[in-house]
Amino acid sequence: MNASRDIAESARTPIGVRAAQSRLHLGWLSSSKGLGILFLLPAVVLVVLFFLMPVALTGVFAFTNMTTATGITGGAYQVSPGTLRVLTDRYGMGELAERLGQPTYVVDEQGLAALEQKGIDKNIIDSLRDDLLGKTYASRRELERDIRGLPDRPNTRTVKSISEEFSRSLANARFSSRESLIAAAEAIDPDLTDEEKEALAASTYTGWTWTTENFRRLASSPTTRQVLFNTLFFVAMTLVIFNTGYAMVLAIATHYIPDRPAGIFRIIWFLPRISPVVIYVLLWKWLAWDTGFLSAFLSNFGVRPRNWMLDTAANAWFFVIVINGFVGASMGMVIFASAIKAIPESLFHAASVDGAYRWQQIRHIILPQLKWPILFVTCYQTLSLLTSIDQTLLATNGGPGGATEVWSLWIYHTALNNYAGNLQYGMGAAMALVLVVIGIVLSLIYLRLFNYNALVAKPRIEL
Repeated sequence: MNASRDIAESARTPIGVRAAQSRLHLGWLSSSKGLGILFLLPAVVLVVLFFLMPVALTGVFAFTNMTTATGITGGAYQVSPGTLRVLTDRYGMGELAERLGQPTYVVDEQGLAALEQKGIDKNIIDSLRDDLLGKTYASRRELERDIRGLPDRPNTRTVKSISEEFSRSLANARFSSRESLIAAAEAIDPDLTDEEKEALAASTYTGWTWTTENFRRLASSPTTRQVLFNTLFFVAMTLVIFNTGYAMVLAIATHYIPDRPAGIFRIIWFLPRISPVVIYVLLWKWLAWDTGFLSAFLSNFGVRPRNWMLDTAANAWFFVIVINGFVGASMGMVIFASAIKAIPESLFHAASVDGAYRWQQIRHIILPQLKWPILFVTCYQTLSLLTSIDQTLLATNGGPGGATEVWSLWIYHTALNNYAGNLQYGMGAAMALVLVVIGIVLSLIYLRLFNYNALVAKPRIEL
């Protein structure tokens, strides 16, 4: 009845009124704010899925011991010689590991049920239940001696068959749950303490667990200090010499030449950035190989051919910085050149009339106007260099002997590609989280150094 009444009332409502009501309900879509939200929605979804979620997962994985061996979905409890060694080395429970690793024989209902399935005489099974149920034996010989002492004494073959069903060794056993593991261990050693149970479960679990061990390993490892030094050296040298310094030189130099040759030069210099990384690095390798151009040229002067890119750590660093620097300088050059182009020409003409030399123009006109672009390029290129991996991976792969191993490349070798084959996802995530913190700290230093608040302050002159 209610539905019929609503339909009747709707039919009596004029069409114009219903249209006005619809516009009222959907009015927010026709507003600029609503349309803006609607158009931004796909971008927001992409940012959440491909930026925020990976960052959040990295933070989560950093506090796990997740590896190829553990998997990402959980694991079982595997008792093996390796896990028993962990029980000894990490927890100091060598006696427990020895007891659990040796064969033990326990007369229990599980074994009696197995004997019934085998068709063992019921009288023998009843005798076992009455006389031996719950007893534990350190060796098979002791158990078989008591079996022979039963009233219904079985023959030798039957004794052997019976004793097999009461073997309760944990060696090389696999359990799907913690409860089943502890139950099996208590069958062997009923006097297990809670501490021993926890240590046994922790040492035999094959899945990942929550831990802060990754950060402790990073803090105590000498490799961390070496890789951190390599990273800071790589970022500082590449940033100062090429990405900011040489880029500014190129931008200023092309400012004082005609527009057409300057544009052609900038396009040529920009080619390394738009070229495929593999081809770009391959050209450098062809230059530095022992059969490449450099060795062929120097052989004319009696210099023995060698791989100039990997023969020494100094040469490797030279090529890593130059290869990355040429790419970074191109971006800085374009940004600085655009900023210089935006400076009114009248300032340069007035400076020339007043007798200012080129260096004075650069110092008093160009450089003060480049403070904001320099801040942007410095911040952006620092973060880019911290996460840079392509050129260094293809050129030296961190060699020779780890001399050019930077932090991002170390993450790749740890979590995605190593010689051992056991990829350490949790450790790689922890290293990535440290890299994020370093990037944030450096960015805050840059903002403070360049006086960011003054750069974005409103002008004091009202127009």
